[in-house]
Amino acid sequence: MFDWVNQHGDTVSVLTDIGTLIVWVVYAQLLYFSFRRQRRPRLLINRGRKKDIDALCIISNMSAEPVFLQHVIAELKTSHGIVRVDVTDRTDTFSEGSETQGGESAGTTAADAPPIVRDGSHQGPLEPGKFVHIDSFGELTQRLARHGGFEMQGYQPRQGVIFHSLSIRIICIYGSEDLPIGAERCFEFIDHQPGCGLVPVTWDTKRLASSWQRRRLCKEIKQLNNKDDLSPL
Repeated sequence: MFDWVNQHGDTVSVLTDIGTLIVWVVYAQLLYFSFRRQRRPRLLINRGRKKDIDALCIISNMSAEPVFLQHVIAELKTSHGIVRVDVTDRTDTFSEGSETQGGESAGTTAADAPPIVRDGSHQGPLEPGKFVHIDSFGELTQRLARHGGFEMQGYQPRQGVIFHSLSIRIICIYGSEDLPIGAERCFEFIDHQPGCGLVPVTWDTKRLASSWQRRRLCKEIKQLNNKDDLSPL
C-alpha cells in the first residue's frame, strides 16, 4: 500500500488537491445560498379566515429582516376599464379587537395595538414573521367600485358591468436597500359561487425584486407622491 502511494505520489497529490477544491466550492456555494436567502425579501399576500370574497387580505413578512410597508395598491379589472386606488389607509371595517398581528391575541385593544393598526394606516414597519390584514376583499372591491363610480348591489356590479379580477400590489423598503421591493398577487372573481367567489390566479405571490421592476416601483412611488389618490385608468 505504502509502496503504491510512493510510486503514485504525484497522482495522489493532484487528486487530493482536486477533492479539496471540490469541498471548498461546495462549502462556498452553501454559504452563498444561505447569505442570498437571508438577504432575499419574501412577502406573501393570502386570504385569511375565509375562502370567499369576505376573506381578509393578509400581508405576511417572511423575510429575514423587517420591511417598511410604504404603499398598498389595489387594482380592479372590469369590463369598463381598470380602477386603481392606493388603499394604504384602512377603512376600519373591522374592530381593532379583531386584529391579530403575528400571533397576538384576538382581544388586543386599540391602545395596545401596534402603530400600524392604531393610526388607521397600513404604512409602517412589519417585523419578520408578522402579518397584517388590509380589510376584506369584499370591502376592497366595494371601495374600488365606489372610486370608479360603479353602482353595486352587494358585491355584484349593476348596469352590465363585469368584474374580472382584483390585484393587490405592495411596495416596501427592505432593510438598508436603496431601491424599493414589491409583491403582487391577482385574484379572479367567480360569479357562479354564492355571493361572489374569489380565487387566486397563481399559487404563490409574485416577487417584484429585479432591477427593472424596482426602478418601475420608484416611478410609481413618485406618481403616488404627486397625487392625493389614484384616478381610474
